[in-house]
Amino acid sequence: MLFQKCTIIACVALVASCGRMDHLGKPPSFTSPMATSEHNAMMSPGLPLRTDAQGPTERASLWSGARQSLLGDRRAVQQGDILTVVIEIDEEAEISNATDRSRSGSESLGIPGLFGLPQRIDERLPEGASTAEAVSINSSSSSSGDGSVKRNEKLTLRVAATVVDVLPNGVLSISGSQELRVNFEMRELLVTGYVRPEDISRQNEITYDKIATARVSYGGRGQITDVQQPRLGQQVLDGILPF
Repeated sequence: MLFQKCTIIACVALVASCGRMDHLGKPPSFTSPMATSEHNAMMSPGLPLRTDAQGPTERASLWSGARQSLLGDRRAVQQGDILTVVIEIDEEAEISNATDRSRSGSESLGIPGLFGLPQRIDERLPEGASTAEAVSINSSSSSSGDGSVKRNEKLTLRVAATVVDVLPNGVLSISGSQELRVNFEMRELLVTGYVRPEDISRQNEITYDKIATARVSYGGRGQITDVQQPRLGQQVLDGILPF
């Protein structure tokens, strides 16, 4: 039994360390672009916007409605198209509250006379003891609390995202990722969500506040991040210890 427990602990430790083995003594590796949802969307484009064939004259015209023309609309509208997501978050929130509560109570119970029994009982009690005040209880409690929350967030980023799917109602599902490696630390930026084609500007850009179900992640991995994170054993103890 002891051998089995040791084996399980060793396996858990080995799995937890696999993520750090990638940048052991070397910079973190980039994620392969071929394994992303953006690459799959570009390799499997959706249906064409126009089904009628264009002649050579129409394709060469500057006034053609095609996206390749000089005045054509080049905004992202179909699977595999690319657009720019502008993230400018500048939020500040402050919450403060205080509570105060107090309570006091007193209870007393005595048996001065009960068929003469108290007098007989008092004779057998130690000197100074009496049943006149058989039970006396005093209680008091008080509690107070004071809490405050102050948050200030500011993030300014621009990232190119790809239309990975066009939903039946015309809404575009987008996904974008960006990796920047500086020395032995990798910075990652991930953006996903749903946008309406009409919310995309003429510059083929969209702000984060127009993205539904927006998921923005800005973090990283590397040697510095590993040092800042608590070890697996400490995280397990923090989750199971009641105090």
